[in-house]
Amino acid sequence: MERYTKSQLWRYVWILIFSVVLDISRAVTHYSIPEEMEEGSIVANLASDLGLDVKTLSKRKMRLDIISNKKYFDVNKETGELYILEKMDRENLCTSKTAATCFIKMEVILESPVRIFNIEIEIVDINDNAPQFRREKINLDVSESTAAGERFSLSNAVDPDIGSNSIKTYYLSKSEHFDIEIQTGRDGSKFADLILKNPLDREEQALHNLILTAVDGGVPARSGTASIIVRVLDTNDNAPQFDEDSYTIHLTENSPIGSLVVKLNATDKDEGSNSDIIYSYSLYTSEKTQQTFSLNPDNGEIRVKEIINYEDFRIYDMEIIATDKGVNSLSGKCKVKILVTDMNDNHPEISIKSLSSPVKEDIPVNTVIAVVSVSDKDSDENGQVDIHISDHLPFALKESSDNYYELIVSEPLDREKSAEYDITITVTDRGNPPLSDNETITLELLDVNDNVPQFPQSFYKIPVTENNPPGALLSSLTAIDPDLHENQYLVYFIIEKEIVNTSMSMLFSINPENGNLYALKTFDYEIEKEFLFHIEARDSGVPPLSSNVTVHIIIMDQNDNTPVIVSPWRAHGSVVEEKIPRSTDKGTLISKVIAIDSDSVHNSRITYQFLQNTDATLFSLDQYNGEIRTMRMFSYRDSRHQRLVVIAKDNGEPALSATVTIKLSTVETALKSYADMTEVPLEYDIFSDLNLYLVIGLGSVSFLLLITILVTIVLKCQKPKPSKAAPSCRNSVISERNSTIADSTLVSNDAYWYSLFLAETRKGKLVVRQPVPKGARYIVSSIPRSTGMTETSDSAASTLQVITTHANIL
Repeated sequence: MERYTKSQLWRYVWILIFSVVLDISRAVTHYSIPEEMEEGSIVANLASDLGLDVKTLSKRKMRLDIISNKKYFDVNKETGELYILEKMDRENLCTSKTAATCFIKMEVILESPVRIFNIEIEIVDINDNAPQFRREKINLDVSESTAAGERFSLSNAVDPDIGSNSIKTYYLSKSEHFDIEIQTGRDGSKFADLILKNPLDREEQALHNLILTAVDGGVPARSGTASIIVRVLDTNDNAPQFDEDSYTIHLTENSPIGSLVVKLNATDKDEGSNSDIIYSYSLYTSEKTQQTFSLNPDNGEIRVKEIINYEDFRIYDMEIIATDKGVNSLSGKCKVKILVTDMNDNHPEISIKSLSSPVKEDIPVNTVIAVVSVSDKDSDENGQVDIHISDHLPFALKESSDNYYELIVSEPLDREKSAEYDITITVTDRGNPPLSDNETITLELLDVNDNVPQFPQSFYKIPVTENNPPGALLSSLTAIDPDLHENQYLVYFIIEKEIVNTSMSMLFSINPENGNLYALKTFDYEIEKEFLFHIEARDSGVPPLSSNVTVHIIIMDQNDNTPVIVSPWRAHGSVVEEKIPRSTDKGTLISKVIAIDSDSVHNSRITYQFLQNTDATLFSLDQYNGEIRTMRMFSYRDSRHQRLVVIAKDNGEPALSATVTIKLSTVETALKSYADMTEVPLEYDIFSDLNLYLVIGLGSVSFLLLITILVTIVLKCQKPKPSKAAPSCRNSVISERNSTIADSTLVSNDAYWYSLFLAETRKGKLVVRQPVPKGARYIVSSIPRSTGMTETSDSAASTLQVITTHANIL
């Protein structure tokens, strides 16, 4: 009653009450299906088989009542088809192997009117299980003495399938010694016995690996395997055997007691105690032999037991027996013959008769250094000796007479490579084994001055920053001389070389002991840029040896010169005043600022900027060429006076700069522009050095005074005379060369004069400069070119040539 729910109980009660009046069919409908069918597979159409109307199945509440714990089937009420809900395994449903058939019983119940149909479904077995052994590995121990035909039981395999799908037969892997015999039990099960076909020999094969396979009768057939491991147990059926039947041993006399003569080795193919061996002398071994030699019974070692003398016994014979420890022990034997050989037991002797040490390293080749003698008390080959020294030494042995040898120099010697030689003289006899003796002599070499001092470099490039303090260490130039003592002591000095009437020793100094190079003065990059000279290192040997090295001193520039504004020209600290027409057009060049810097190219790169500008919209300044131009035309609102402050800055670190102030005044009159003003010829009186010297030679003191006054007047006439229409031309322009630019070149310090020279030349005029005697001033003259002024032009050209030459010298 516990298997049914309350609804099922009421349903059966109701059926029993009305069973009398209902027409209930008691016939059983039988179906057969194979196990493992897929879910959803159709078993049969119950509506058709039971004669039911498919259309009324749902209305009559058709259902299945399966008498089992699990519902494997269900019915489609729309079609009346019986289908599988879950895959079935016959071996799980019917666990008893004795049952030939396996059924699932169920009832089909309908209402209105109530009808019950009995359904019986047979689950047919398929071959879905392979045979399996209870143990995958079967171990058997079989003695090698087991007779052929012996049987050994094996565990059988099992197969859950029944009938033809159960185990059909067994197979054994190929074996020379084993086979199987298949037996059938009372219940029809199959099992196999292992049979020994041929006798076993453990020494040939101690382990046999077999594979037993069980095969069922299904289609296709399935199989399972088990491994059979047969271990062959040993019996004492093999006698010990020596590696050789006889041994011949050569033994030197006076061999140390306990020294090994020979180690005998016997082997037994058996195992365990059957292979353990004991060694012993046989009765045929003499007492003298057993007293002289010992035999280890465990490992077969024969060792010296007493002192062996070649003169007493030369041959020892013995017989050795090897016996195993088996129950029925077996033994083997071998013969040993020991031959005693004579021993070379006297060492050769060596004696040094004379030796010269120390010697100079320049000793000539083939000079005799030492005389040695050798001897050996043995006779025959044991008394014959060979003498030699190491091959890598620059010496050789030369035989002078019987057993006397001379040690000579074979190669030139060099103390710097090796200051001392340990010469080992070895003498060896020709015995077996040979004996030897050696003697070591030490040869010292005295130094000679044969090495020139060497600098690590052949050329030194030393950078020196200008404005260095006098006495500054520039570099250390050290040479190496591998000689010794006074041959090694070096003295350094500068090889004299004059540059512009200046000796190198006035510019540089070198410490004669350590080679430290010092500067004796402060260098100025703008004056000296580099120096090239030689330094010599000389040792104190006799005769002295020396070498020199080239030194290149490079003066490195510092930004130590402030830019100098040379255009527009103005007196020191004064303001430049210019007048320009108020009607000046846009883009007109008003002025050009030119600054120069005597530093190196990098530090002397000049840029221009406005520091002050009255009207930033009126004027522009090119930062690279310093040109000041109008950005637009003047208007009535613009002030008549404009003030421009321009700064010229170099590219050094830190940057240095100079400024110039330009005051511009606009006028209503038609004034020429700054560019046209340069076209006004400058008239100068030309004084050459030659004319000056002629006046000094011919004139009197009063004439010389007059010339001096005229020169002074010309130098002070720097501004042009004013004119009502336009400013008059400048009669003279005089520039003082201050100390900043006094020694600079023509290109850098005279940029203003050079630009003026180009401008005047383009206008067809000749510009010349003439130095004032005994002064640091120049007179610049602008002369119109004409065919009638050949003399003046020639004079100007000569003056320009003189000025160019003077600039190059600077």
